[in-house]
Amino acid sequence: MSPAITRRAALAAGLATPFLGPAARAQAFPNRPLRMIVPYAAGGSADASARQLAEAMAGPLGQPVVVENRPGGAATIGAQAVARAAADGHTLLYGTPAPQIISPHLMRSVPYDPIKDFAPVSGYKRAPNLLVVHPSVPARNLAELIALAKARPGTLTFASSGVGSSSHLAGELLKYMAQIDITHVPYRGTSAAMTDLLGGTVSMALDTLSVLLPQARDGRLRALGVTTPERSKLAPEIPAIAETLAGFDAAPFNYIAATGGTPAPVVARLNEVIVGILRRPDYLARMEELGEEATPSSPEALAATIRAESARWKQVIEAAGIRVE
Repeated sequence: MSPAITRRAALAAGLATPFLGPAARAQAFPNRPLRMIVPYAAGGSADASARQLAEAMAGPLGQPVVVENRPGGAATIGAQAVARAAADGHTLLYGTPAPQIISPHLMRSVPYDPIKDFAPVSGYKRAPNLLVVHPSVPARNLAELIALAKARPGTLTFASSGVGSSSHLAGELLKYMAQIDITHVPYRGTSAAMTDLLGGTVSMALDTLSVLLPQARDGRLRALGVTTPERSKLAPEIPAIAETLAGFDAAPFNYIAATGGTPAPVVARLNEVIVGILRRPDYLARMEELGEEATPSSPEALAATIRAESARWKQVIEAAGIRVE
């Protein structure tokens, strides 16, 4: 066989090899274990939720989903790892408001484009925070608290688990919407903040409902409102802050995103799996026990939520002059 014939045969064979377009690649997805990167340390709420979801995703996908903790940098270190991963759907971000919504406004710069470098997959959950005051604060409801803060500007204090945390930003949103002057006292985590709150060192806090509700029900704290737009099923007797401040919403939501540029069919497959899990009655029951509300969504709806939340919290952060270096 001549060299020319050999080359023609090889070329013909190459042309006969089917091209794997996006749809074909999606059918082959996943072809190895997935990584779900949590931008926080192991042991926290985000880590626990990510592990619960990862375990549930393994069956439908036919591959293990390994949770990898990458804490630090106000959640930007873990997010950067996802942004720089191969855009094939095998690396996922367990998203909280920090990486794409909050940190880009708190920091001078982040090591990724908060929109272009991520492909939204689906919403996952929303959990209310609870506004509580120490019993020494003479306010029985939110309207009385606002009136008290206006009568005593700068004297009431609110604790948070750290600058830029959901508990801090919820307090800043309360200040912004109610037009009151209350003083932020940041702590290193919820536990330290709780100690001083129970001791009356600080006046109030807006933090995780599941943590604060037991203290409110036994009388050590007084609950004034939940931060979701509606009342919580876990505590329907407690009004929503929005019943007094229309439009108030400071319920941290969690979601799943892939690397920017991931093929649409792969994103669709991931979305199908996650939404399917969030429709299972047994899975929903486990979430409700923790005070969590499932928020499955389309990728498009999640993208719109991220954009809207980014614009909303930018206003609050700029008004409060918050900056994290």
